[in-house]
This record gives sequence, C-alpha cells and structure tokens, in this order.
Amino acid sequence: MTRRLVRTGIQLLVFASVFIFVLLFIDRRYTVLPASIHSHLPAHHPGLVITDITVESCSGLNLISSCRLDPDRWHRIEKDLYLKKGWLPTKAFVHIRRSREEDLTEDDKVVIDVKVGRTNPTLGDKEESSAQWELRPGQIWLKRSVKKHESDSKRAVTAVDVLFGTDAVEPRPGWEIKDIPIAMDGITAGLEPKLSIRRGKPHKMEPAQPRIRKDGKFKILQVSDLHLSTGVGACREPEPAGYHGGKCEADPRTLEFVGKMLDDEKPDMVVFSGDQVNGDTAPDSQTAIFKFAELVIKRQIPYATIYGNHDDEGSLNRASMMALTETLPYSVSEAGPSDIDGVGNYYVEVLVHGSGRHSALTLYFVDSHGYSPDERNFEGYDWIKPNQISWFKDTATALSKSETHTHYTHIHLDMAFIHIPLPEYIDPENEVVGMVREGVTAPAFNSHFKNALVEQGISVLSCGHDHANEYCAISHDQERNPQLWMCYAGGSGFGGYGGYDGYIRRVRVFEIDTADARITTWKRVEYPTGSEERIDEQTIVNAGKAVHQ
Repeated sequence: MTRRLVRTGIQLLVFASVFIFVLLFIDRRYTVLPASIHSHLPAHHPGLVITDITVESCSGLNLISSCRLDPDRWHRIEKDLYLKKGWLPTKAFVHIRRSREEDLTEDDKVVIDVKVGRTNPTLGDKEESSAQWELRPGQIWLKRSVKKHESDSKRAVTAVDVLFGTDAVEPRPGWEIKDIPIAMDGITAGLEPKLSIRRGKPHKMEPAQPRIRKDGKFKILQVSDLHLSTGVGACREPEPAGYHGGKCEADPRTLEFVGKMLDDEKPDMVVFSGDQVNGDTAPDSQTAIFKFAELVIKRQIPYATIYGNHDDEGSLNRASMMALTETLPYSVSEAGPSDIDGVGNYYVEVLVHGSGRHSALTLYFVDSHGYSPDERNFEGYDWIKPNQISWFKDTATALSKSETHTHYTHIHLDMAFIHIPLPEYIDPENEVVGMVREGVTAPAFNSHFKNALVEQGISVLSCGHDHANEYCAISHDQERNPQLWMCYAGGSGFGGYGGYDGYIRRVRVFEIDTADARITTWKRVEYPTGSEERIDEQTIVNAGKAVHQ
C-alpha cells in the first residue's frame, strides 16, 4: 500500500510539472493566462534603462503567431493595443528592451526621449545632441543616445507603460503620458492607446498620514459607485436630461462633479467605497483607476479604497488593483491580512493634531466581496465572512488597549466602511433620514457583522452599492436605545444606473469633531450648479454615542 501511494504521488507530481511547463510554454506564445495573472509579473524594475521600444502586430486569426518578440531580448507590456475590440482581427503589443545601466557598453544606445506623431521630430529639434530620432511602428519616434554621453544618460527612460482613451491621465510622480495616441489601423474610437514613460528612478513617496486639524475636526468625503470606464464611458440615466446642453460623457462629467466637491468641501480624507471601476466597460482597469486617483493626488488628499462587485470584472482582479493602488501617492489603502477572506480588510488610524503619534479615531475598511458563492440557497450577493469578523473584533480590541489610545477618550468616534449593505439595513424598525428610492440589495445570508460593530462601539457604518439610496438609518436595541447609524453614500458616477425618482448624483460628507465627540453628516448633489446647499444635515453621534436625529 505504501509503495502504491509513493508511486501515485510521483505520477501526480510528474503530471503537474508537465502541465505547468506546457501551460507556461503556450502562454509564452499565445497569452492564455488571464491579464490579472500577467499583472503580477515584473513590468518596471529599478536600476534598468530602456534601450529600445517597438510594436509587434499580428493577425488574431493566425494561430501560429504569438505576437511576441524574443522574450530573452524583449519584454512585452501585456496590454493588447486593440483591447480585443478592434474592427480588424488584429492584436498588437508594445515591446521594450531594457538593460541594467552598469551592463551597458559605451556603444550601447539608451532611449532618452519618446514622441508619437506623423512629423519627424528632427525638423523641430533645436537641441544639440549626438542622439538621433528613429522611427518605430505606430509612429513612435525614439531619441537614443550612446551611454558615454552623460548629459543624455541622466535623461534616460527607465520605464514604459500603456494607457487608453482620450481622457487617460497619469498620476504617478515622474511619469509623462503622451498626448498623441499610437497610430494603429482599426483601433476602436475613444480607446486609443497612449504611451506613458518615466525618466530616472522611481520617486520615493512618504506614506500619507491623516491627522486631525488644528480646530479638532476631521472631514471625510465618501465617494461611491463612480463606475469609471476605459475611455469616456456612456452616461446612464443622467438627471436632468438637459443639463450641460444635453451632452453627457460619463467619466468627464463624473470627475468634474467629484473634483468640484473636493474643492468645495476640502476634505481631510476621501473614501472610495466600491465600484470605482465599471468592469464591463473597463478593458484596461488601470486607466480607470488612474482617473479617480489623479483627482485626489493632485490635491494632496489621503484616500482609502475598498472594492465592490463590479471593480474586478475588468482586466484586473482585486489583488492586482490593490497592489497598484498601494503604490500611488497619498493612498492609505492596504490589501490587509492574506489569511482572511477578501482583499482590502484594513484600518486607518487618524492621528491627533501636530506631531504626536496618538490616535484620535480609527476607520475600518472591510471587503464585502461580490456575488453569492451559493446561489441555490442564498441568491444575490456575498457576505462578510466569519474570519473577517474575527479579524475586526481582535483588531478593535487590541487597538482600544494600545498605548496610542490611552491618552485619548473619544474612541467611539470610530467608523467603518463597506460596499454592499448589511441585511440590517432592511429592518423596517429603523429610523431613516434621507430618501429610500430602491430596495436594499443586501446578502440573503446574515453573518451578523452588525453585532460585532455594536460590540466594539462603532457608531457609524457607511456603504455604497444601491446608487439611488442615500439615507442614514439608525438601529436600536430592545430598549429602543440607538445602536448604529447605517448610511448610504449615494451613487456618484454617470456610468452606473441612477434612474429612480429623478435621482441626482451625489456624495456624502462626514465631519468628526473630536473636541465635542460629535459626528455630523450631510450630502452634496451635482445639480443644480448652486449645489452649495447641504442636504439632510444631521448629527448622528454626540458625546461618542449614536443619537436620534
């Protein structure tokens, strides 16, 4: 029996090894593995310089062609320039050659500039340099210089990426996106690929640290359900229909609205509470992520993200999106512990004003997942898992006993954010402030996360998901004492639905006053332009406890 088990084990090991080898060999030629897998492969290495850039095209009908240059000499950026949407059965990929700078010889050339366009840049290049402009496919022009020219070496291009769409932005420090798209026949209008390059080493970024203001207050702007696309996106049920002259491009209008709210409210932190990416219309999720990130990065506002049921329906899974977001300036987002369910279970401590290291309050972020894993018994949406609840309880208990909290008394100003509402949002006994425009699409299975929140003294929970619901509802214990305010942010994006009772896109604001242990909330709407009015302003926590309106 033992000999048979050993033989079976060896056979399984050999089979698995052969399978993995064949799979990697096929993927090397045909890219059969998902894009989310490739996103984990190294794309940008510190200490490397780019020596050449080109585009390799191939027919999508040619089963022999891999559309890949020699992988020992070229690195392929795993983004089909056609995004599998071109009107020709064609694929194309940007390839780069790169080398460690110390390995270059004096005769090796390094890319020091990149331009895209029909015109030869040499005609308008007044800069004296030994470098020459060289044409590559896609009307990409490279200026390359031999390594021995130190003045050119300092300008060496060290990383290359591809973004898509007329509205693509580049929020990463040191990166520069080219305005003119790569020229390829058959590219779908509005999804044109653009090169983005970085010179020099990656910028060292200091971690963002939210702090209470000098006046003892801290303002959070919650933005939910942006539903951003690759490209400008299509508006769904814009309200009112004639606003902006009846013209509506989803992403530009959404971002203009959120940008105005950032400038008006001047929040100390922004919470993006899920469905930032509209998966079905985001064949390049990175481009969509960069759009909302750029809004807060250029305003130097710390921000946290969690994911909804649509974010990972695009080109990136949750882990890849979080890995990307963690590298961006002012992001306080984290993947969280790898041994519990979901991506994005973490907390952010908001420190006291000044340079002290004591925490004034803690914000918890929990992944509410996507669709039900057991549709037969629990139709609809997934639920927060027991190990997430245990993590939350253990973390909250540990933080309450931490030395960083012992000198601060307003622990019950802590808040929590999720995307999909809890089943307790449905309770008809809840007192509601705001509009209930649609049914609550909570999980059918109740894992009782709400009980854990109450046990740990959390007074406010806020979610997204149901776009046209934008109310706060308070639950009570058996003696009718207020327990927990459960709020909706309301949908902000025009790429998602909004067609309930003339719903106008909006955001939610929470202002925490640590001096008086008070939390106040209100909403701001996109239309009319005189939207400075605070909608449904209410105090939901007073003296550290949830209160009736």
